[in-house]
Amino acid sequence: MPETKRFGDLLPDWRPPVGAPYRHARGQYAGIEPLDATRHASELFRANSVDDSIWDYLPYGPFHSAATYHKWVTSVTVGASDPLFYAIRESGTGRAAGVASFLRITPTMGSIEVGHINLSPALQGTRAATEAMYLMMRQVFGAGFRRYEWKCDALNLPSRRAAQRLGFSFEGVFRQAAVYKGRNRDTAWFAITDKEWPALQSAFQAWLAPSNFDATGQQLERLSDLTCLVRVADDPEV
Repeated sequence: MPETKRFGDLLPDWRPPVGAPYRHARGQYAGIEPLDATRHASELFRANSVDDSIWDYLPYGPFHSAATYHKWVTSVTVGASDPLFYAIRESGTGRAAGVASFLRITPTMGSIEVGHINLSPALQGTRAATEAMYLMMRQVFGAGFRRYEWKCDALNLPSRRAAQRLGFSFEGVFRQAAVYKGRNRDTAWFAITDKEWPALQSAFQAWLAPSNFDATGQQLERLSDLTCLVRVADDPEV
């Protein structure tokens, strides 16, 4: 019978990152840039006004006037250090069409989370949306973090499917983890570790390559078929 392990592996070469990465990044289809009310709020408000359901699983919204949305963007960005919000700009149109953030930033443990993801209907399901998530991921592991987390309402199956498609491994459900908009939230947890990142980065690069899309823009190989080779645990609900 193998000997029971008493302690985790020593990490003699690991050093905590200095802080969260928070800077512009550009890809082929999308860019990410620190969210700013003056530069982004009006475009995001217009993009988000098409469908109120995009706010269903967020603790705020929907916003029914440009002024209230501008006020919210200001409240989460001016002087903020956690969360750190990004605007997602779609390269084809040049317009801001979504937001996402780094949060629960804990450099001493090498852990950081992606959250507050809100993609306008026009951005959902696009190469730009996937690349924006990849750009944030690349910043995290490039800065020296060990663990990148994704959490969502356990009833939010589209978010759970997205996490798995992007290569996050399922880690379980925390029951009655939060209350928002007067509702209970059981929280599904996912994560990627630095050991998994090199293989996942190769998967993203292969999927994002122009050669992976035909003349009509249809993908030839699915990202989920590439990331499933890296994930250590799948979500049984999706």
